[in-house]
Amino acid sequence: MESSVQESCLRSDNSVTYESPFPLYAMALSSGLIPQRIALGSFIQDYSNRVDVISFDPDTLSFQTQPSFSFDHPYPPTKLMFHPSRNLPFSSSADLLASSGDHLRLWEVGESSIKPLSVLDNTKASEFCAPLTSFDWNDFEPSRIGTSSIDTTCTIWDVEKGAVETQLIAHDKEVYDIAWGEARVFGSVSGDGSVRIFDLRDKERSMIIYESPQPDTPLLRLAWNKQDSRYVATVLMDSNKVVVLDMRWSRMPVAELERHGASVNAIAWAPQSCNHLCSAGDDGHALIWELPTMAGSVGIDPLFMYSAGSEINQLQWPAAQPDWIAIALSNKIQLLRV
Repeated sequence: MESSVQESCLRSDNSVTYESPFPLYAMALSSGLIPQRIALGSFIQDYSNRVDVISFDPDTLSFQTQPSFSFDHPYPPTKLMFHPSRNLPFSSSADLLASSGDHLRLWEVGESSIKPLSVLDNTKASEFCAPLTSFDWNDFEPSRIGTSSIDTTCTIWDVEKGAVETQLIAHDKEVYDIAWGEARVFGSVSGDGSVRIFDLRDKERSMIIYESPQPDTPLLRLAWNKQDSRYVATVLMDSNKVVVLDMRWSRMPVAELERHGASVNAIAWAPQSCNHLCSAGDDGHALIWELPTMAGSVGIDPLFMYSAGSEINQLQWPAAQPDWIAIALSNKIQLLRV
């Protein structure tokens, strides 16, 4: 790492750590007011898993836990996500939480307890349920959630009706991630090594905007820039590279960010800036990058680096608290002030 980057390290005294009794993977931060709720999913290789919902107060830098804010979850949740808006359809004092795994599930997080609302299952004709790898909640039309699955499909749900809006065969292999860019436009990445864009107004077509340089190298993550919908970022399997794409220049990366010392596991765009993103990986580093102004830029150094000392497997940059970045590693989460 360049010395200029070392001098820009995020200091450890700007971080707060919470330790869980379980190894962690899935993590979500609410869009509500202070104290902010954080949902944490256990990663236990068994049917029985847990989700804990804790609270974080950035003013006191403290976490609060309640036994009633934990619930059993079948299999490790592959993703957790709170309703993207504070304007919920049922109660202003509650949060709506979604989880994916064997099914898409909705949970109501009230003032003193959590209760299951629904299990969304699109496999009525078969006992087999293909695992869901990820999902994304539509910021623009929050009644929609899109899920991705190992069975090559993406399913769009109307969660208020509890019904499938549409299901598409999205890729030739497993679909690993999905992200909304507009109300009716989403993208997905797959084991076939492609980033594909879909428009619900024309379900018969999709657009491939990027393919792995090495044939059939899977793409694992997709993040769509919420401040500037022209930009998306993706991550290749077993690669230290973050690929940033401009929708106007199909297949030509804006930048390839290659300063991690090991595989990148997670990426997140800054919620308050159109040209900053964060990446985290097996090298134990969380790096904040500034998007270059010219396509094809090479040799870019990150603006800031945080060293966690252990492999980072999850990352969130919450819109409700943009001064904090959350990372998950082993059985801990750390909140980093940026």
